[in-house]
Amino acid sequence: MNSLTTAQFFALFMHFSALSLIAVGGAITTAPDMHRYLVNEQGWISNEQFTASVALAQAAPGPNILFVAVIGYNVAGLSGALAAMAGIMLPSSMLVVWATRWTRARRETIGVRAFNAGLAPLTLGLLLSTGWILSEPARDSVGAVMLVAVTVLATVKTRVSPMWLIALGAAAGMLGLA
Repeated sequence: MNSLTTAQFFALFMHFSALSLIAVGGAITTAPDMHRYLVNEQGWISNEQFTASVALAQAAPGPNILFVAVIGYNVAGLSGALAAMAGIMLPSSMLVVWATRWTRARRETIGVRAFNAGLAPLTLGLLLSTGWILSEPARDSVGAVMLVAVTVLATVKTRVSPMWLIALGAAAGMLGLA
């Protein structure tokens, strides 16, 4: 854990605030940029700490956004968790309140309908980039790469529950195949 200066806490808050506004599909879609900023640029946490933070938070019950608090905690303790969570929550929450009121009155306009239709491919691209970053430690393993490919194909082409895919990944990991 680092002891950050006031300016660094503000930078952490502001970076997560900016990510909050592009987190279409949830905060997890911004994980690649969080990784770039926290690991590669600032060096506040290691690649292993980042990946473990996301994995731990995703495995725990509760909202998916908890990974932001775990990452912030690993950066600078409780104050880092608070700065990261406030940054990721406040701007998008305020924007959603405003946008919901604005679009409710204009929901049948072509611009609003086109915007809504454009969010799906944007979200898919952000999720794929998140998967790419999180799979980095296992990319040397042919079994892990094949497991990721099977998971992506099954998700796109079938209606198989994601819980079965998670179970498949867990079984492959326990057997040492991934």
